[in-house]
Formats: sequence, structure tokens, C-alpha cells
Amino acid sequence: MAATNDTRPGGRQLVMSGIRPTGFLHLGNYFGAVRNYVRMQEEFECYFMVADLHSLTTHPDTKELKTNVHRVLSENIACGLDPEKVALYCQSHIFETSELYLYLNMLAYVGELEKTTTFKDKIRLNPENINAGLLTYPVLQAADIILHRAKYVPVGKDQEQHLEMARNYVNRFNHRYGEVFPEPVAFNYGDELIKVPSLDGAGKMSKSENQLATLYLSDEDELIRKKVMKAKTDAGPTAPDSPKPDYIENIFGLMKLVSDNEVIRKFEEDYNKCTIRYGDMKKQLAEDMVRFITPIREKARDIRSNEAYLKEVMEMGAEKARKSARATMTLVREAIGLNYY
Repeated sequence: MAATNDTRPGGRQLVMSGIRPTGFLHLGNYFGAVRNYVRMQEEFECYFMVADLHSLTTHPDTKELKTNVHRVLSENIACGLDPEKVALYCQSHIFETSELYLYLNMLAYVGELEKTTTFKDKIRLNPENINAGLLTYPVLQAADIILHRAKYVPVGKDQEQHLEMARNYVNRFNHRYGEVFPEPVAFNYGDELIKVPSLDGAGKMSKSENQLATLYLSDEDELIRKKVMKAKTDAGPTAPDSPKPDYIENIFGLMKLVSDNEVIRKFEEDYNKCTIRYGDMKKQLAEDMVRFITPIREKARDIRSNEAYLKEVMEMGAEKARKSARATMTLVREAIGLNYY
């Protein structure tokens, strides 16, 4: 029986992650995930997937799907992902995923699936669309991860329950059929994940909700300025070295992502001296955000206009992912006993 293997020739360990082609990538996606992906591609063998099948569970109308997939690919490449260095592919192009998903469903229990937080949230938000795909979403997600026998999965806290379920399926499979899969673990360089706050101070930036308080990587310059200038502030501190309210701390936090240290230091000093002018601070933040987002937006737009290149990227990524998937599924079928000839 084949042993688990979480490295490839050359000793590079595997990383796998995916992003749904729903909504628009925003500043939180970049600093919370994509920036780490760009770093990971230099140190690991990386499989980064556009989760188009997952999107069908909540977005069954596919008229915009191709456009959305192209946008996600173009924005990730514009942020620094190199299709030559990683496998950047569409979930639906790897047919082995569906086969492994079927086998894992035999190891999943309805009771545990009904208790997942994401399932409860989605049926609350979409009571007219409670489909089996929603229920077995964690099973398909597990199939995506372990198809490459990936060790590391860069995920946020909201996905930790799904990753724990993926480990359960790995252990059940290995116990029933023999050691094939390593246990996947969360990985983000040991740093606390950055949660980028919304501009209104209520929660974090979102791909689909609270759009006027979220800075998207596709926003035009004037829209960026308009959104930043609407960020919540107050009349200012009334005593030197006062603690900052959360919504003011949020503005400083956003500034720390894109502004120069001297600029941040100046506004910190102004705040502590009770001389801060929030209008000036927001104007500075808006221009720094424009400077940061504009090159990504323009590069992504250029990439999207070249459909031949995007087709080449998807084909190249699928070829890499299929090679890995075929190797895994050979082991899976052998372990289960489906090799009849």
C-alpha cells in the first residue's frame, strides 16, 4: 500500500487553496490571502484553484460565470501570481475531483454536515435553494484539498471547521482503506491573518456585502476617493494621547497597509496632540489607495482583454493539476480495491 506523500521530487511541500468566482476581489482578499500566495509560490509547490463548481451551490445562473472566472484569474495574476510557477486552474477542468468527491461522500454523515456553520448560514440566506450541493460543500472542499495530497492549506478562521472536516475524511479513508492521504493543516507563515476592516467600521471588507464600505481591486480612482472620504470619523480627540475608537483605529490600520511610515507617524502625532484633521488624513489615505490599486486594476484589465492568454493559463494550470490528480486517484482506486484488471 502506498504511503502518504506530502512532497514532490525536489522536496517542495504542497500548498492548495481556492477562491470562488463570485463577487469582486477586494483589499481584504489581497492582504489576507493573495499576498501570501505570491510569497508561497517561491517556496512551495502550489495549486491555486478557481472554485467554479462551488459557486453553483449558491449561484446556479451561469450567464456571468465565464466573465467571473476570467476576472478572478486576471486579478490574481495582476497581484503577482505567476502561472509558470503555480498550477492556476479551474475546478471544473479536473474531472478526478468529482470522482474523489463521490468516494468521500461515502465517508460523510448527514448529521455532521447539517451542523456545519456555513450550511446553516447559507440556508438562512437562501431558504429557496437548499440543495444537496450546499449540504455536501465541505466534502467537495475536502476533495479539492486532498486530491493533490496537499499538506498546507492557507485558510482564515471562517474555514477552520471545513479543514477539520477534511482531516476527518482523511482519517476515515486512511483507516478504512490504508494510508494514502496526509492530514492537511492550516498554514499562513505563522503570522496572524490580516483582517482588513470595512470603511464604515462595521466588520471586515466583503466580496458581496456592504459594497460602499469595501475597496475592490477593480474600483476606479474616483470611486476609491469617494469611498474613503465617507469613512466614519468623529470630532477628534479631546485630550492628548487619548485611546482611539475602533473606527478611527480602522483608518490608521488601512493607512498602515498602503502609506509610507513618515505619513503614518505624522497623523499619529497629530492625533496624540489633538490637532488631527480627519479630512486631510482621509485625502491622504485615498491617494495612497489609488496609488496601490490602480496598477493592479489596469494590469488585470489588460489580461482580461487577452482571452487567448487566459485560455493558455487555464490549460497550463489544468495540465499540472491533472497530472497530480491522476497520480492520487491511481492510489485511491488501488486502496479501495477498484482495480479489477
